[in-house]
Amino acid sequence: MAWHWPVWLTLLALPALLLAEHRHNAIGKALTKPVASLGFILLAWTAGASESTYGLLILAGLVLSMAGDVLLLGRARAAFLGGLIAFLVGHLLYVAAFLVRGIDWFAAALAAIALAVVASVLTRLFLHKIERTMRVPVVCYAVVISVMLALAVGTVFEQMSLLILVGAVLFYLSDFSVARDRLLVKGFVNRAWGLPAYFIGQLLLAASVST
Repeated sequence: MAWHWPVWLTLLALPALLLAEHRHNAIGKALTKPVASLGFILLAWTAGASESTYGLLILAGLVLSMAGDVLLLGRARAAFLGGLIAFLVGHLLYVAAFLVRGIDWFAAALAAIALAVVASVLTRLFLHKIERTMRVPVVCYAVVISVMLALAVGTVFEQMSLLILVGAVLFYLSDFSVARDRLLVKGFVNRAWGLPAYFIGQLLLAASVST
């Protein structure tokens, strides 16, 4: 289909971004990360995001995700907090999109219980590593991403869209890679798997506006 071309924009920029990350090349990251993010926004737009409420909500979430990507290029606490807020609102927009799409509430509840267990374990793992002033935003973010994924599961059982499920799972996992890199063990290995998971997940969510 003609609207698939933005996928290649992301997939071609992603290896260049990973190389820049590996070499700690700030200019390379500043050039390639926004391009990779632009790809998933253009994919949603060309796939028909403007034609439905679901599509518009996903598109708005993708735009905020790109804003978060740019903010997280900085290493300062303010940049991290700004990126966190951008992604937090983006996840809330995804939550709204899934609600519009339709939810199997039994499936969503089961997923929420499982994710609550995961979130409690991760909170114990990370919380003592976080500055006191950052703990509330981080916990709020953990709650929102868990709700987002639970509702994605509910949406899949209602609408049978694997694009949504796989995209949401990959996005969820990529958040863990960011948290691990920022709060536990820094290193390229976090970005080596986290960035592909993030960008592929976003591409899948962008593509879901056409289904």
